[in-house]
Amino acid sequence: MEKILAPSILAGNHANLKNALKIAENDQRKWIHLDIMDGHFVPNLSFGPQTVADLREESKLFFDVHLMLDNPHLYIDAFAKAGADLITIHIEPSYDHLEAINHIRSLEKKVGMAINPSTPVNDILNIINSVKLDLVLCMTVNPGFGGQSFMHDVLQKVEKLAVIRDNLSNDYMIEVDGGVGPEHVQACLDAGVDVFVAGTAYYKRSESERKVFADSVGEKD
Repeated sequence: MEKILAPSILAGNHANLKNALKIAENDQRKWIHLDIMDGHFVPNLSFGPQTVADLREESKLFFDVHLMLDNPHLYIDAFAKAGADLITIHIEPSYDHLEAINHIRSLEKKVGMAINPSTPVNDILNIINSVKLDLVLCMTVNPGFGGQSFMHDVLQKVEKLAVIRDNLSNDYMIEVDGGVGPEHVQACLDAGVDVFVAGTAYYKRSESERKVFADSVGEKD
């Protein structure tokens, strides 16, 4: 499975998000992670479809759009139109998850399902068994704000998801998001992680340090 280091633009300078994109591009990253927060599902606000659309015009990076919303199904069309390549929705809010997944797929976008640290893997087993997912995202902090400490116990869920993937001959990627730094890479790789979302740990480092980070993940040019 391909390994990806996806800088989280939420940790960039919000007065110049275009520059955060350019840093990722100049570093030869392939993905950029965009956290969309509504102030309800998580206690913070970020940005909406127009910002994503404006960024899309500036970049050909793979847009990994993470909807941390109470009603993500209401915004799928808007973010697909804005230029998302992959749309990840959460299992925790109450809506028709399967219908939302199928809708994302109908728009010819890749689809992911996310779980918070307190949510057991069993809560998404029905989804995994029912539809094709391109990605499963395990939050490794309580979502909403950057700069939190990585929750190591979440890697037990990653290990379980990796076993399920192997047993089902499924090919979803496993992503971790929250507090991820270079010091966590080996443990994550051992557990089965494919996509590493890094915000503060990426943008607060020098170019040479970011390269070492990417090399440790195993991302290929």
